[in-house]
Amino acid sequence: MQSFTLIFIIVLLLSVSIQAWLSSRHIRHVRARQGSVPEEFASQISLADHRKAADYTCAKTRAGYPGIFLHAGILLILTLGGGLNALSDYWSEWFSDPIIYGMALIMSTFLIMSLLEIPLSYYRTFVIEEQFGFNKMTRGMFFTDLVKQGLLMTLLGAPLLFCILWLMEKTGEHWWVYAWAAWMTFNLFLLAIFPTWIAPLFNRFTPLEDAALKARIEQLMTKCGFKSSGLFVMDGSRRSKHGNAYFTGFGKTKRIVFFDTLLSSLEPKEIEAVLAHELGHFKHRHVIKRIALSFILSLAFFWLLGYLMNQPWFYEGLGVTITSVPEPAMALLLFFLVIPVFTFLFHPISSIYSRKHEFEADAYAAQNSSADNLISALVKLYQDNAATLTPDPLHSTFYDSHPPAATRVAHLQNQMQP
Repeated sequence: MQSFTLIFIIVLLLSVSIQAWLSSRHIRHVRARQGSVPEEFASQISLADHRKAADYTCAKTRAGYPGIFLHAGILLILTLGGGLNALSDYWSEWFSDPIIYGMALIMSTFLIMSLLEIPLSYYRTFVIEEQFGFNKMTRGMFFTDLVKQGLLMTLLGAPLLFCILWLMEKTGEHWWVYAWAAWMTFNLFLLAIFPTWIAPLFNRFTPLEDAALKARIEQLMTKCGFKSSGLFVMDGSRRSKHGNAYFTGFGKTKRIVFFDTLLSSLEPKEIEAVLAHELGHFKHRHVIKRIALSFILSLAFFWLLGYLMNQPWFYEGLGVTITSVPEPAMALLLFFLVIPVFTFLFHPISSIYSRKHEFEADAYAAQNSSADNLISALVKLYQDNAATLTPDPLHSTFYDSHPPAATRVAHLQNQMQP
């Protein structure tokens, strides 16, 4: 067995074991605390709602187990099990052009993986979400969305993939710099077109018509120096009872979006506080900072791919037979399949960074709206979305992009102190 093969197996097993262990910890922690509402929420959250949140959290976490093992199994079958070799042999008989062959290999691999994911997604939607009263999606809508997503990924992804493979084949040893530039350009393009071209394919967006609420929001936006292309309400209730708000877009396409479910459950002053939190992300340039960080990390990843593409042990260690080094399409495919395994242990760093941004946005909302109103809104959202108030601390540190409820509320309460 090659050294890299052994390293890959060990890291994969470690990743799977940690994921399963964190899930089991989370379930035990939530179950042990489902009998009483935390003191700081006792006056606002009923015991019945607290228990529902515990049941929902545990059901979702248990439903994640098959996905953990399915992903690992698919990866092993494709690599050490010879799956990629079989696909490569098949497509090489059809296409002699390396770019067309590479596109067929990569797109067919991800198609197979996506199809294997459908039963898990179906179960989450029509069993878990249905059981707890959140699902509003019909089966026809579910499969229509899958078709739309597939077509969209093909229309947008195929040209990008062709461009990357062409650059890998034609631009010499520094191809990774040009490929990185193409990747970043594509992502900025997606940010720009998402609000007006992509999101409306899945949801209906209508201008906010509540004149009093609109005036309140526009006053806050003026105070915060935020300009957008409009205030919109999204028909989130067509698919789910979960509620949210966000701003999206890039440059002149920025827009503020409220789920209709959120507008129906919160008072105007609470909606304003939630929006102030979202504007806090804008004011602290969190989106720009994350884009910049993704620029840096993706450049490092493309450089790493450029190195690995020329190493025979990279292919052979993952069970792939090749006739020449480098082999761009296979290197690209292998890299994107295995890199999540090797970066899994860095996930807490990303979560900590995200939670830091959430604290900053909360502080901004407290200064420009009301900490009390934001706390009230958050508690209602925790209740409406059946979000647990007592997550396992280690699980939360590892995965959660937002601070735990008790920590977040305490942070906001500190903002009110003179």
